[in-house]
Amino acid sequence: MSRTGRVERTTKETKVLVEIDLDGTGVADISTGVGFYDHMLDQLAKHGLFDLTVRTEGDLHIDSHHTMEDTALALGAAFREALGDKVGIRRFADAKVPLDEALAEVTVDVSGRPYLVHSEPAGMAPTIGRDYDTTMTRHIFESFVAQARVALHINVPYGRNAHHIVECQFKAFARALRFASELDPRITWVPSTKGAL
Repeated sequence: MSRTGRVERTTKETKVLVEIDLDGTGVADISTGVGFYDHMLDQLAKHGLFDLTVRTEGDLHIDSHHTMEDTALALGAAFREALGDKVGIRRFADAKVPLDEALAEVTVDVSGRPYLVHSEPAGMAPTIGRDYDTTMTRHIFESFVAQARVALHINVPYGRNAHHIVECQFKAFARALRFASELDPRITWVPSTKGAL
């Protein structure tokens, strides 16, 4: 059974294509025009073992907000499509990932109910690289959650370097998402007493 998703999203602000294979090997082909965001989506593919293609053309002459937001919306929708009926998935997962002085703790429930809890150290540098606004990290996850319909809790209890703080979040997110969406041969039903997710 193929567990793939493909979403095209076009607005006056962006044109986005996302393709994802949940049972891939971590092959990534990412181009959003925002260098550090590309790096983070590459982390998602590599550490989630998802084959991921992202092609975004956005209004970067304004700023990077619409590009990152719309990419995350399309990614969430593609992930939800790839999950299909969710029969046999593990559903719950968590991961902790350190990156030098920073630590991220991520827990996910592929619940069908979108909810985000997000906490990271205050006082981070406002940008990473040329055009990654660090206040967008939470909004990226909000946008993904809204379309993927998962409950996602992210906590970074400590860290100093903004690059490390954001990157460990994406790595832990990738690991938790991978484990939650993986198939368990012992589960032959939708993992919910309701019979639906």
